[in-house]
Amino acid sequence: MVIINNNIKKVYKKIKDYNKIVIARHVGPDPDAIASEIALRDSIRLTFPGKDCVAVGLSVSKFKYYGILDKIDNEEYANCLLIVLDVPNLHRVDGIENLKYQEILKIDHHPKEDIAGKFDWTDDTSCSTCQMIAELILKTPLKLDTKIAGNLYLGIVSDSDRFLLPYTTNKTFKIVSNLIAKSKIDFPKLYNYLYDRNLDEARFQGYIAMNMQVTENGLGYLVIPASIIKKYNVDLATPSNLINNFNFIKEVTVWTFITEDIKNKSYKVSIRSHGPVINTTASNYNGGGHKYASGARLTSEEEINNFIKDLDDVCKEYKRASISNIE
Repeated sequence: MVIINNNIKKVYKKIKDYNKIVIARHVGPDPDAIASEIALRDSIRLTFPGKDCVAVGLSVSKFKYYGILDKIDNEEYANCLLIVLDVPNLHRVDGIENLKYQEILKIDHHPKEDIAGKFDWTDDTSCSTCQMIAELILKTPLKLDTKIAGNLYLGIVSDSDRFLLPYTTNKTFKIVSNLIAKSKIDFPKLYNYLYDRNLDEARFQGYIAMNMQVTENGLGYLVIPASIIKKYNVDLATPSNLINNFNFIKEVTVWTFITEDIKNKSYKVSIRSHGPVINTTASNYNGGGHKYASGARLTSEEEINNFIKDLDDVCKEYKRASISNIE
């Protein structure tokens, strides 16, 4: 017998209750964010053809495989149900400016922060938001097709870094197994959409490797000016997409890429860790996330310097504590 937890029942009921639904995710999306919102939208449309369900936010050309996002007139979606995915901070939700929604529902695998609604499904034991959406679809009457399943699989693989990160659990593998069995996706072929790189990106990865600074405390960091992004013909999302490729460097316990975003007059920050907790530091710099995978936004050179120092202090304390434990 399939046991459906109370959170899943509540989410499904909310979806049934509203005829207009807007789905959104965080700015600067990664595959988990894009895949989860498009998969949920397409599943709702497939299950309830009469509902007006849209997925919003800026498009990213690199992620066009997942599907096309919707352009909407916010006035037409007043009093809608707003579902926000993969983001704990309201200020980081993309595409909902001036949207007068009736109710907000959050589905997220990051620790709870400032998004407040009558109902919140947060599961920080889940490896990804796509894992949660897959569970929702598999355990309710929401429908699944090959495309929806493929998107969810790619989001899970991406956010778990091919099941290498500690957020991966036996539940992750059970959900993935059920997803594959029910949809018959040809999952080996899907990896091309995540890991194929053009020559520009390969050379840009080499630039990162050659220029990343590493402190004596084990912090690896690189500030990437807009001129370098232009020189290598890549986009602002590329450093974030490549960050997990630097996962196994012995001298590095925390690593961060700080990318200049001229359009928004800020710096987009991606952070990863082998042990030190980093989301607390990220939350002090307009960001947040998991203990070992987070993001942030910086606005000045002074903030960059302070951020690097704070992360280095985190590494220093972790190193000190590790030595003490050995002794």
